Amino acid sequence: MRKSEIESWVADIAGHTKPGAIHWCDGSDAEAEELTKRMLSSRTLERLDQARYPRSFLHRSHPSDVARTENLTFICSKKKEDAGPTNNWMSPEEAGRAVWPLFAGAMATRTLYVVPYLMGPVGSKYSRVGVELTDSPYVALNLRTMTRMGNVALRELAGMQRFVRGIHSLGDLSPDRRFVLHFPETRTIWSIGSGYGGNALLSKKCHALRIASVEARDEGWLAEHMMIVGVTSPAGEKHYIAAAFPSACGKTNLAMLVPKRPGWQVETVGDDICWMHIGDDGRLWAINPEAGFFGVAPGTSTKTNPNAIAALEHDVIFTNVAMRANRAPWWEGLDPLRQDEILTDWRGKQWMPRAEEPAAHPNARFTVAAKQCPSVGPSIDDPRGVPISAILFGGRRARLTPLVYEARDWAHGVYMGATLVSETTAAATGATGVPRNDPMAMLPFCGYNMADYFGHWLSMGRRLVAPPKIFHVNWFRQNDGGGFLWPGFGDNIRVLSWIIDRIAGRAPRHTTPIGNVPTRSAFDLDALDLPDASFDALTTIDAQSWLAELEQSDEFIHKFGDRFPVPLRREHDALRDRLRASIS
Repeated sequence: MRKSEIESWVADIAGHTKPGAIHWCDGSDAEAEELTKRMLSSRTLERLDQARYPRSFLHRSHPSDVARTENLTFICSKKKEDAGPTNNWMSPEEAGRAVWPLFAGAMATRTLYVVPYLMGPVGSKYSRVGVELTDSPYVALNLRTMTRMGNVALRELAGMQRFVRGIHSLGDLSPDRRFVLHFPETRTIWSIGSGYGGNALLSKKCHALRIASVEARDEGWLAEHMMIVGVTSPAGEKHYIAAAFPSACGKTNLAMLVPKRPGWQVETVGDDICWMHIGDDGRLWAINPEAGFFGVAPGTSTKTNPNAIAALEHDVIFTNVAMRANRAPWWEGLDPLRQDEILTDWRGKQWMPRAEEPAAHPNARFTVAAKQCPSVGPSIDDPRGVPISAILFGGRRARLTPLVYEARDWAHGVYMGATLVSETTAAATGATGVPRNDPMAMLPFCGYNMADYFGHWLSMGRRLVAPPKIFHVNWFRQNDGGGFLWPGFGDNIRVLSWIIDRIAGRAPRHTTPIGNVPTRSAFDLDALDLPDASFDALTTIDAQSWLAELEQSDEFIHKFGDRFPVPLRREHDALRDRLRASIS
């Protein structure tokens, strides 16, 4: 790919958006310093205490622009059925009539930043390049942290045939003129009217999942909403695990786990997105296409995620957190406040602990380079990727699903992921705590018909020499009083320990209608104050409640009609039969 082709495209877009200036980003330190100065001058950024948080800043977004806008996110495939029933669809022709005019002159008083970025390790045959054209310096600065951005991407692009084209403008930030559009056939993204990361950092969900999932289907790999972690036992046995959880359901905490059991080690490879390919050895290999973390701040503390806190000591962009009088960032769950302490909340208003509204927005974020995290190892830059031994699906469920259970085989595991249900969080607009189907944690991110996506998963399994074992986990099971049954956080290593034993085929398990659950004798409960009744509640299967759950799954499956894969229908019917048999 020649740079002249990009230059021609940039000229075309500039002719429509009418920017006051054009800047080609090179990814240098000097450029980052200049962008920061501009944003401080325009008050887009606020300086934090530079002695305690060097080169760290606070950004506040518009109060109407604080999360992904799933209702305004569209797949613009040529055929509606190719987008499927779980995506909003808009025809390319309608997009041209209704949305493209919103870009006309939208950058007239702004600079157009040309941001080339590399997704994946330098020199990897699995990496891909995108170019985002944006009028937001906040976006340009964040992309420098989240990707390998600038000249390095242009060098990699020279050996590629195509790149993903992203066009983003803040527009007037009106929710009535806010759209995020994806054109899978042309590998193009349009985003207007939002500055929030999930809508504006087009490398992330838009490219790395919605567009990449289509590329993965066409080229025979998987683009997934998954973290990647390497787990080493006290005996030196190491396995890499990929895990799919919906946003704000503990994925980052697991990716940066500090084990509470002696002798265990955890290496963070990625916290959010995973691209998996079949290697020359017939195994599944994964890379993290990102270079940074765009993590949820509320709830992050030295107790819940000490590695994340260690990463946030310098060179961080905080978004929609609160600020203390000493210009230190603060959010709910970080550390206690004095009752008379006065903060500035995420809207820029005075706030005290007795206020009804939180000081930080529930979806407040931090953007930080992955290599600042103590648990990140060299694998993040390995062009080969890492071999995956197990895949975890999980979500937030107060009832029903056990702490951990194992799929019977690959097809059953795909069914397990396809029928995943989780309670909604603040990562997307709308009510929280509502159970919804979120297959493979990809409901908002799959760029094509999810029935075909499930079929692609099945076909990948048939091509693998030794498919990874598949498990489901749920850290959020509650007792009748609303308290969590499982301590979580560092104690989750006990669950990973059982999973690794199951990979090796050496841990006893109970066979249940939904899959294999751990026996008490096979599970590491040493020095853990967990009553027998709590362990039983965490591993017991309520067949009647599961049958009721299947009714919700029936409705979800029905959306796909005859396109839903037959092998997964068989898994669904077989589960119902096993549940009924267990009751009778």
